[in-house]
Amino acid sequence: MYGEIERFIKVWISAILGLCYCYYIASRIPKGFLRLLSLLPILYLFITLPLKLSSPTLVGYTSFFISWLGTFKLFLFSFNKGPLALSPPNIVQFISIASLPITPKQNPSTNEKNTTNKPKWLLFLKVLIFVMILGVYNYKETLHPDFLLVIYCCHVYLALELMLVLVGATVQTLFGFEIEPQFNEPYLCTSLQDFWGRRWNLTVTHILRPTVYDPIRRMSTSFVGPLCATSAAMLATFLVSGLVHELLYYYLTRVPPTWEVTCFFVLHGVCMVVEVAVKKVALRRGWQLHRAVSGPLVVALLAVTANWLFFPQLLRNGLDRKSIEEYAILVDFVKSKLPFKNV
Repeated sequence: MYGEIERFIKVWISAILGLCYCYYIASRIPKGFLRLLSLLPILYLFITLPLKLSSPTLVGYTSFFISWLGTFKLFLFSFNKGPLALSPPNIVQFISIASLPITPKQNPSTNEKNTTNKPKWLLFLKVLIFVMILGVYNYKETLHPDFLLVIYCCHVYLALELMLVLVGATVQTLFGFEIEPQFNEPYLCTSLQDFWGRRWNLTVTHILRPTVYDPIRRMSTSFVGPLCATSAAMLATFLVSGLVHELLYYYLTRVPPTWEVTCFFVLHGVCMVVEVAVKKVALRRGWQLHRAVSGPLVVALLAVTANWLFFPQLLRNGLDRKSIEEYAILVDFVKSKLPFKNV
């Protein structure tokens, strides 16, 4: 535990030093190819940093924060686009925006309708469910594998959302600026488009749209027309997301990619293209599925495809077991530091 925490601190110190270079030196280079060229050493650093860690939890968050979001934000920054192009007033805010899963609101006063005022009890309920899930793992030998898979799915979702909520709340408290919502109750989705575009991990949505979706759509429109360009942009976005997930899986498992997770995202890209086309025809004819029907259908599709393509590589390499054991070690480590542990 101590050795891994020491390596984790060194990794983040390296990332912060790299971002200091970006803020003080690379930002003074004219935007475009030259700035991108100056950022290549930092992009390489960000991609290799997770390889210095072995803890699934620390590798997962570090690779997501730095190797995915951080590199994409710096790529946009090289062309003076994205959240880092808003000229953060100081180095601390620059580092926070570049290395954490947050997207500052550009026009907070005009975006009030997008602000999610969720009841506090909902967050408390999610924390309670997460704690209960950790307790359920003590009885995993007696539980059915399918039930354990459902529990693990909830575990992954809640761990990610609660971590993003914690990071977002900390940043807003320290700096006072508003950030875009990171999750919007994905279990309430009514379509694939609603799930991927408006509810699930919106931090990724905000970064994939300017880096992949918008450029592909803009370049394709003059060749194939706006309708096909939109479909091509959606497929390209899901393909890139799948490839990045393959990289994250490699960080976590250290085994060659099997391309299952890429197939998962490409499949959902194809399904979403079909869904959008069908909805346009259905709306013209006055047809519309009630959300009580469409919602469960989408959740069922997500569950079946995730069980088929998203989770197998993680489960084959024991990531679920390692994560569970790590949480147990963490709990014991925290208990050992409590002043009243022997009371």
